[in-house]
Amino acid sequence: MDADSNHRDDAHPDAPVQARAAALLRRPMLWLVPTVLTGLLALLLSLLYMGGIVNPNQHLHDLPIGIVNADTGAPLPGQKQNVGTQVTEAVISGDPSGKADWRRLTQAQVQAQLSSGRIYGALVIPPDFTTSVAALTTANATARPKLTVLTNPGMGSLGSSLASRITTAAAQQASTTIGKQLTAAPAAAQADSTTRLLLADPVQVITAVGHPIGEHSGLGLSAFYYTLLLVLAGFMGGNLISTGVDTALGYADSEIGPWHTRRPTVPISRTQTLLLKMVMTAGITVLTTTLVMLATISILGMDASHLPLLWIYSYCASLAVGLGVQAINAAFGGIGQLVSMFVFIVLGLPSSGATVPLQAVPGFYRFLSIFEPMRQLSDGVRAILFFDARADAGLYRAWIMIAIGSLLALLFGFAMTRYYDRKGLHRMTPQPA
Repeated sequence: MDADSNHRDDAHPDAPVQARAAALLRRPMLWLVPTVLTGLLALLLSLLYMGGIVNPNQHLHDLPIGIVNADTGAPLPGQKQNVGTQVTEAVISGDPSGKADWRRLTQAQVQAQLSSGRIYGALVIPPDFTTSVAALTTANATARPKLTVLTNPGMGSLGSSLASRITTAAAQQASTTIGKQLTAAPAAAQADSTTRLLLADPVQVITAVGHPIGEHSGLGLSAFYYTLLLVLAGFMGGNLISTGVDTALGYADSEIGPWHTRRPTVPISRTQTLLLKMVMTAGITVLTTTLVMLATISILGMDASHLPLLWIYSYCASLAVGLGVQAINAAFGGIGQLVSMFVFIVLGLPSSGATVPLQAVPGFYRFLSIFEPMRQLSDGVRAILFFDARADAGLYRAWIMIAIGSLLALLFGFAMTRYYDRKGLHRMTPQPA
């Protein structure tokens, strides 16, 4: 026997030989599995998380932005279209990169789409735009022509910022183009240097909030973090319930510090065990949902409305995650927690579209967003918190996906446990001595 790797307790000569850590550390196979798994996990987490946010400008494509041409002025001499129409055409055709999906809308339509979260911002050309441009080269000029950039902070600070930057750049380019036309006009030749400087960049770009949200909304990010709380509550609660039930039924050890206990094993099938865990998840989620709302709204003061609807939605969303966790744990056993972590958190965060718009992430994440739970849940939370709980703001689709997710969890979980039971793959273990 290797004296370096084992040690006998002289005070208890009948005790089994004790291994030493120094000797075990020299065994390569002891290192192999944890090293490979933790290294692979670190690599995947880095690629998945940073891959979704490291360069949103490079992947930005078809960000929905509205454009309103309310200009009612007559075309300038020698022109077939008024200035507002010219600006609209130039903005839409002047984006060869396709970063923006410009939508021609009326004033009422743009307000409706801002209020339902279907656009990230808008550019508004006022009714008197052509008239005010024409007046710049005459004595009738009273103010600079104005273009208004509308933001939508309810779509998240980054998404609203991207839209504002694109829209502002388009407005400034329009100002430069109009300025070239004005300075080339014969009337501008007699103007003084100050007037010519004004004519070179004649348009004033104004930024305004198109759909305001409350001050206690985290600049539009409270919806994402609230959704994350619901997912984490369902994920961690589901795992704690699973472990607690296994311990209480004698299928897992309870070890706290130096204290170790194992209860007598209760004969029970896998299917009945899963049913027990899912029923407990449904009951305990009532408490966790209430505490999440109590902490975020009552204690921290997060802006929220439609509170009864928000509670019901939060409960169903967190429960769907909890049921999914129980189903995955029942199907995969010991690695179930790792699998459910990837399903609900690792792949869910970068594909949620709640922090970085889906139009600004690589195609892989847009594909994940079709079915990843966090995206579906965040759309519903955002609709309730910021868009007056409108169904067309994402709430309708969120309810459908919650129902589908819950149904899939039930079908998958019970199908797997019934299969294991029919095959005789029981969880029975010897009674503890």
